[in-house]
Amino acid sequence: MDEKSSTRKGPEFCSLRYGLAFIMHFSNFTMITQRVSLSIAIIAMVNSTQLHGLPNASTEGPLADTVKNPSRSMEEFNTEASVYEWSPETQGIIFSSISYGIIVTLIPSGYLAGIFGAKQMLGAGLLISSLLTLFTPLAADFGVILVIVIRTIQGMAQGMAWTGQFTIWAKWAPPLERSKLTSIAGSGAAFGSFIILCVGGLISQALGWPFIFYIFGSIGCVCCLLWFTVIYDDPMHHPCISVQEKEYIVASLAQQSSSPRRSVPIKAMVRCLPLWAIFTGFFSHFWLCTIIITYLPTYISSVLHVNIRDSGVLSSLPFIAASSCTILGGQLADFLLSRNLLRLVTVRKLFSSLGLLLPSLCAVALPFVASSYVTTIILLILIPGTSNLCDSGFIINTLDVAPRYASFLMGISRGFGLIAGIISSTATGFLISQDSVSGWRNVFFLSAAVNMFGMFFYITFGQAEIQDWAKEKTLTRL
Repeated sequence: MDEKSSTRKGPEFCSLRYGLAFIMHFSNFTMITQRVSLSIAIIAMVNSTQLHGLPNASTEGPLADTVKNPSRSMEEFNTEASVYEWSPETQGIIFSSISYGIIVTLIPSGYLAGIFGAKQMLGAGLLISSLLTLFTPLAADFGVILVIVIRTIQGMAQGMAWTGQFTIWAKWAPPLERSKLTSIAGSGAAFGSFIILCVGGLISQALGWPFIFYIFGSIGCVCCLLWFTVIYDDPMHHPCISVQEKEYIVASLAQQSSSPRRSVPIKAMVRCLPLWAIFTGFFSHFWLCTIIITYLPTYISSVLHVNIRDSGVLSSLPFIAASSCTILGGQLADFLLSRNLLRLVTVRKLFSSLGLLLPSLCAVALPFVASSYVTTIILLILIPGTSNLCDSGFIINTLDVAPRYASFLMGISRGFGLIAGIISSTATGFLISQDSVSGWRNVFFLSAAVNMFGMFFYITFGQAEIQDWAKEKTLTRL
């Protein structure tokens, strides 16, 4: 029987479902680069010394200056990009504005994706986000209000894209491969952060900060073409899937309801403590992760006193560790499950605990080692790396407890995470504007406290079996 099961399963990494995971990896890569572009570009955008000697450099953009001096060359226009007078508080609002947009669309897009399919919704969100990225430099010249509006709409587009992914995995991912497939796809976000932070500073110095947005916005448009061509909502309708792989996926999901749902048991969800454990985990996880993604270049630049190029390169290192840990964590989680070494709920709680505890310890230690360049960099590398172990914990727990409503619940879960991101971004901007040294210390201590609360709550109330309200009810007709 084992031989027959193995034959039906077929090769994994040559299968279409793993190809889908890598395409989704590229999509997540694209979206996070577009989101983080501003974090690396803003170092040059608000650097008042970049255009020293130019009158009104901090208040007038290149468009106005070009009108007054039409003889300016295009090269000069590109490299001498605008510099703006944006306070730390203003920057915090700009950073958090994309989260406001994501929250608006997370829940409705998750519900609609579960009914009508995720392919079109996710692809449209990716396309809109890419086009708005291309227009961001132009928006900055018209004022900070338009930048906030653009970032908010971009967040709405990305909210459509993030939640649709779990609708696809609910139909494509066999239960014993969920951690691996979702970790491959999810690692695109960490890898994208690594790339944008690594090359963003170089692009800014060589071509000017606007080209950070032009390049990664264009990459997103290319990704959209690949997405609409290759991705299908479920394996039953994909023209290129093998019969062997299709039968294996369908058989592995045979006990999972695949019928369309028109109603959502909201009351049962509200009373479900395992769901609140997931929501709390997302809130805690996103609190620190948002600070690292958003403020890491600023922290390295201000604390370690390095230039924009080196700041970008150093800021990228933690995210290559995060990408690696995401994939390795998924492989380890599914290994423990496939060998029956640990129960599913134990695996989810183990990886969730490690993903919340380890980065908290590193964050608490950061203020005490600020004088050590190497130690600071090591801790900054470990924070995102260890934090992404949560991807094999509560991040995919909705697929365990309520696969029928996975996309809808993922939207709510990310909503909690993004609320945390909004609060933490705004609070960080406020705290470091008061006093840099004590401000950063308070930021990291508060983040550790939030993580500890999320860890204990999830350990206490987290579960991994399908909830009664999430099971399909069989109706008998007379």
